[in-house]
This record gives sequence, structure tokens and C-alpha cells, in this order.
Amino acid sequence: MKTPLQQTWNLERFFPGGSTSTAFQAFLDTLEKQVAQLTALLNELKAPQAPDAAVLKPALDLLQSIAMKIREADSFVGCLAAENQADKKAIILAGKIKTVSASYASALTVFDQMLTEIPDEVWKQLAASPGLAEIAFPLTERREQAAEKLPPEQEALVNDLAIDGYHGWGEAYNTTVSKFKVLWEEDGKTSELSAGQAANRMHSPDRSVRQRLFKLWEEQWGEHADYCSDALNHLAGFRLKLYERRGWDTIHKEPLSINRMSKETLDAMWGVIERGKDVFVQYLNRKAKLLGIDKLSWYDVDAPVGQGSKHFSYDEGAQLIVEQFRRFSPKMADFSVMAFENGWIEAEDRPGKRPGGFCTSFPIAKETRIFMTYAGTASNVATLAHELGHGYHQHVMNDLPALAQDYAMNVAETASTFAEMVVADAAVKGAATEEERLTLLEDKIQRSVAFYMNIHARFLFETRFYEERVKGIVSVERLNELMVEAQKEGYRDALAEYHPHFWASKLHFYITEVPFYNFPYTFGYMFSAGIYAEALRQGAAFEDKYIAMLRDTGSMTVEELAQKHLGVDLRKPDFWQQAMDLSVEDVKAFMSLTE
Repeated sequence: MKTPLQQTWNLERFFPGGSTSTAFQAFLDTLEKQVAQLTALLNELKAPQAPDAAVLKPALDLLQSIAMKIREADSFVGCLAAENQADKKAIILAGKIKTVSASYASALTVFDQMLTEIPDEVWKQLAASPGLAEIAFPLTERREQAAEKLPPEQEALVNDLAIDGYHGWGEAYNTTVSKFKVLWEEDGKTSELSAGQAANRMHSPDRSVRQRLFKLWEEQWGEHADYCSDALNHLAGFRLKLYERRGWDTIHKEPLSINRMSKETLDAMWGVIERGKDVFVQYLNRKAKLLGIDKLSWYDVDAPVGQGSKHFSYDEGAQLIVEQFRRFSPKMADFSVMAFENGWIEAEDRPGKRPGGFCTSFPIAKETRIFMTYAGTASNVATLAHELGHGYHQHVMNDLPALAQDYAMNVAETASTFAEMVVADAAVKGAATEEERLTLLEDKIQRSVAFYMNIHARFLFETRFYEERVKGIVSVERLNELMVEAQKEGYRDALAEYHPHFWASKLHFYITEVPFYNFPYTFGYMFSAGIYAEALRQGAAFEDKYIAMLRDTGSMTVEELAQKHLGVDLRKPDFWQQAMDLSVEDVKAFMSLTE
């Protein structure tokens, strides 16, 4: 791999000129015209009463073309807004894309209604025909879901009103975050830290730094809390009223449907986690002892242990990732080299960037872009591997029809977490010293704690918040209480101090595209553990099987996916227990090293 690597991405490759790009404006104009064409076409289209796939082909070709363009446009604007939160034109463009997307969604409600009017026997034959077989699953899914929604004209109205209502509140939260600043004094100098930079520094090995920063962090989110509360309450209110009109009686119905998984699977997963938490409480208590304190506080959970923490330059982190990927999958390693060398990654540590990390796809260009703020920690290397896993997942699906590329968040998190696991496990096994092994092992266990305890707390908070929101607006004070209660339960009250304003600081609670942006992470983490165990058993032979599984992620439920590719039933605790056992082994090794 050629070094040194650039740490800023290339967006000019898509539409030169950024948020003022004339090429992008022309792209949006074409997109709007195509949506209008689709609307007109669907208004004339009658449900076929005979198994003739040719009747549906023009509409399917056009709607899939539009879907690809919307993803391309949304990714481009999302990247612009992430790299520079002061780019107001990008925010305006994002609003325009949401408007176009709403018009497209309204057109799709007409299409979905038409699907429900096709006789069942005719549909079975259509779904098996050469022109539709490859996208039969997502089409059948749309057909079934349409039967549970409002009439098309009402769903279209919902989509239109959501632009300035539902999605508008999500954008209002993003604006709030863009104003977030922490005044930080260090070495006699004062600087303004963005949310992303402040979050990175919360991993400092110096407890006094973490403590001081966390106090400022909480204070700043407290000052922004009223705005965040408005956004969260109104997002929830919109969802609840819509669900009520549709006759849906549980807040989990939509997220489970989006993630193509059953409540039995979700309950089985959380059940195993609940029964397995004791060993992680022991780990947290041991970590407190190693840090010389009685009990960990929120800002200590991710703190490094010992002196073995290593700083990885960006080039070193990239090299480590590629080397470890290559041991499992040469194809995944080659993909990563391409991403590093061709300006697909925005990793530079600078002010003005949004917090967090993501990978987004440009399906027309058949490329991805990765966003993060890289500061050289082992956790940063893990995040980079994680996002490359997302990118590889999309890469192996690029030749599939648009509808067959539409995979859910939980299986998306499987691919990314699997990539992260490959790097983390190899790093632990290849540690040069016992001290380094302890540090890397501890970083690995931190991720288990995040998925089993932190994410569980988020799920509990959000579930209980919605239960209270049904009765009316939930105050900032009550949101803080609900958050701390959920954190205490999630962490089995193993911490001395919690993060009351976590509900305000976490972007995931405000994402409108995917409600309950939490449990899919834990699903992905545990599911990937099972896949990793299978990869270790099969060695090099597993690479092509892994690719086949990734390509199926947009074409079946997670239960069907697991049964076909792993031979397991996700509704039973057995599979989840095997995944938990792998995490427990890490804790046992840590406890042994720190006796």
C-alpha cells in the first residue's frame, strides 16, 4: 500500500464544486423529473391479473433508477454536511433531497397499493418469473406491509407533512449539535472543541482530564437540552400518532419490520445478555481497582488500563487493518487498499466536523465514503475497520438490482462488526508484550460492554420514553431521570456516576430514517461473533461463503439468513449464548492477566 496516505476524502469525483456544484444541481433536476414521471406512470398502471412481468417492468426500472439516484444524492450532501457543519448550503440541499424523497415515497405508496391488488396466485407466479425473481423478496415484503398501512393518499400526505415536521425536527437537532462547543484549556492555551473532538478526548489516560472534560460535556449538553428535548419529543409524537392511525399497538413494530427480524429473536438475544451480565460487572469492578478507584464513573468505562496503550499513526492503523483482513479475506483487504489509496476516507482531526463515524455508499459511482475523526487510539483503528466492513458489504452487492441492495441496519452492523472483530482478535493474539495484550484485550472487552450494557440502556430508555410520551411531553428533568434509570439497569448499577444528558448527546436517538437505532448494533455484534467462529473453523474456504451471505442480506429475513448460511435458529437462545461465551472468554483472560 502506498504511503503516506491522505486523510481527507475526494468528493469532487462525484460532483465538482461541493454544495455549489452545478453538476449536482442538474442531477437533482433530473431526479425530480424522474419522480414526476414515475408518479404519472403509476397513476396509470393497473394491477396485472395475469403473470406477465413485462407489465411491471417500466415502473420497476424507473423506481430502481430513482432509488439509486436518491442514495447518491443523499450520500453526497451527507458527506458535505459532516465534513463542515458550517456548510449552510449543504443543509438546504439536504432539505431539497428530503422533499424529493417524500415525493418518491408517496409514489411508492401507489405502487405498493397496486401490488396488493394482484391476486395471490398471480403474484406467486410473477415473483418466480425471470424478470422479478431477483427482487421478489423486497417486493413481497412491500406488498405485505402495504396491507398494514393507511390508504395510499393518506400515506402520501404523511410523507409530505414529514418533510417539515418529522424530518424537520431531525434537522433541528443537527443544527443544535453544530453549535455545540466546549472551551478547553490545556497547556496554558484555550481552544474550542467540537462535539467530535471532545468525545475523542474523553478517552484520555489521565483521569483528571476525563473528569474535567465530562463535567464540561454535561454542562454544555445541559445548556442545549431544551432544544434537544423539543426535537426528541416531537419526533416521538409524530411516530406515535402515525402508529396509532395505522392501528399498530407497539413501538417496536416498525424497527423490527425494518430490521426483518421477529420479536422472538429480539427477546432471545436480550435474554441471553441479561443472564450473562454478571461477569461484565466483575470486569468493571476489576477495572476500577486497576485505576485505583472504588467504582468506575461513566467517563472511566472506556478509559485505557495500564501503560500498554499504543499510538497508531494513520498509516500504521491502515497497515494493521489491511494485514489482518488479508489473513481472513484477500478480497476484503484489496477493497480496503483501494479505499485508503483513492481518497475514500475522511479521517483528519480538525475542528468543524460532526461527531461520530459512518460509511455511506454512492451506488451509481459504485464507491463508498468513510467518515471519522482519527486520533491514533486503538479504538480509532477499530472504528476504521468497522466502517471498512460496511464499505465491503456494499462493494460485494454493487452489481445487484437496487431493491436487492436494500439491506437492514442489523445485518449492516454484522459486516462492520465482523471486520472490527477480525482486527481486534488478531491484534490481541499478536501482541508483543503482556502489557500490550492487556491493553488490546481491554479495548476489545469495552466493545462488549458497549453492546451488552450501553446499548441495552439505550433500548430500555427509548422504550420507556415512548411509554411516557403517549401521555404527553416528557420534560428535560424526566428525560434525565429515565436515562439514568436505564443506565443503572443496563450496567447493573456498577458505576458511581452516570450520564444524565446522554439522550441529548447521542445522535442515534434523532435519526428519522431508522427508529430505535440501538438494538441492531447488538444484534450485529453477536451475529458477527457467530460468523467469526465459523470463519475460524473453515479458514480460507469461508471467504466465498461470507460473500454469498452478504449478498443475501437484502433478500431474506435474518432468521432465514442465519438458517441458510449458518444452520442456526435465531429465535432460540443457543446461538446467542455461543456468541456471549466468546465475549466471556475475553473477560476471563483479562481477569487472569490482572490477578
